[in-house]
Amino acid sequence: MLKFFISSHGHFASGIKSSVEILMGPNPRITVFDAYVTQESVQENLDRFYENVEPEDQVILLSDLYGGSVNQVMYTYLDRPNTRLIAGVNLALVLELAVKEEISDEELAELVEQSRMMLRVVELDKSEAKEEDEDFF
Repeated sequence: MLKFFISSHGHFASGIKSSVEILMGPNPRITVFDAYVTQESVQENLDRFYENVEPEDQVILLSDLYGGSVNQVMYTYLDRPNTRLIAGVNLALVLELAVKEEISDEELAELVEQSRMMLRVVELDKSEAKEEDEDFF
């Protein structure tokens, strides 16, 4: 089974889970931890998470910032079997991952690339706006 642990500085991780649940319904395979909002640590929560990971499970750890303190703690868990770490998580990536039961390294790399495409500057299409103005009058 594919299991996810998402952690972030502040409430970003729980916000992603909330958005996933609004769009797709509850997903018990997603565990989140909002770091630095209580006295609990990322490490304590990862240790608790791994208590429910079976040897055949695949684990994807997702952090908010590459090189950030949360990511640094998660990095230390990469020696666990079937564990991968992705930094710079976004909602598009989690939605794509949430429908998977298992994933290969190649598929994971492809999903990360696709999620990068969702990050972009959105600009008003001037020709489209002009047409709408003309239709209004």
